[in-house]
Amino acid sequence: MSNLSTATGTWVIDPTHTNLGFSARHAMVAKVRGTFAEFAGSFTIDGDNLAASSAEVTIQVASIDTKTADRDAHLKSPDFLDAETFPTITFVSTAVAAKGDDVVITGDLTIHGVTKSVDVAYEFIGISQDPWGQTKIGFEGSTKISRKEFGLTWNAALETGGVLVGDEIKLNLDVEATKQA
Repeated sequence: MSNLSTATGTWVIDPTHTNLGFSARHAMVAKVRGTFAEFAGSFTIDGDNLAASSAEVTIQVASIDTKTADRDAHLKSPDFLDAETFPTITFVSTAVAAKGDDVVITGDLTIHGVTKSVDVAYEFIGISQDPWGQTKIGFEGSTKISRKEFGLTWNAALETGGVLVGDEIKLNLDVEATKQA
């Protein structure tokens, strides 16, 4: 991916311009969406040797926001993420590769004390300089995970069949980062 050669360097994720979101099927008919408000991360890009690139992110579980206080409290409880026992979600890359126009980052995702390898495909959006002289970079990525694989098994059966909470969680990641000098 030749257009990443200009992206070589270390970048720090800008939490005010980044969205770490997710969605899950609810009652078999709708999707519930949410985000995490508190997180930090960085990545290093070697534009000439993408395999030498790396990334890491730490998310504060207690910052979950689905726009419904009762649901947020339930998601933070031991029924789901158990924010008191497992206060963070982490991702640490283990491989980075180009796949067509995308960058695929493989890494260890740890949720609820369980670590699984996941692939996240990112589209490189571009690089620009903001009015204050900072160099910014943007990526949009997504992946799907099984919440059960991370030990998140709470559910309730529905009278009409099926369950209240779907197993598949879609992660949507809109990332802006600032280049470090």
